[in-house]
Amino acid sequence: MLARIKNLLHNYAIYFAVLTTVSIGILSLIKMPQEGIPIESSDKFLHTVAYFFLMLTWLYSYSRKEDFYKRIKFLILGCLIYGIVLEALQGAFTSYRTGSYLDILANSLGIVLAVLAFHLFEKKIRFN
Repeated sequence: MLARIKNLLHNYAIYFAVLTTVSIGILSLIKMPQEGIPIESSDKFLHTVAYFFLMLTWLYSYSRKEDFYKRIKFLILGCLIYGIVLEALQGAFTSYRTGSYLDILANSLGIVLAVLAFHLFEKKIRFN
């Protein structure tokens, strides 16, 4: 049963990666309500976590490809550019959000942590 669930997850991993990418894009550009979570204090942490999962889903979706190691640098570059573009869009097209270099740094930290975590558990993820 567990192997069947794992195969199902791996077969649809690209859809999870696309869903994560679109969700981060939407959440980055919509106006968020101010009541509830104190966003100012945890903004960089949320950026790091979001881009950690973004990078992890893309790494997992390509993990069974033969040329996986050649694609890693393009996945990293794609996620970095995506984060930079979203920050630029926030600054240019929204009045309720601002683009920030610190957000780009937090995004980059999430990407690096995901690559390190994936590498740490790579044998278990890729070959089981």
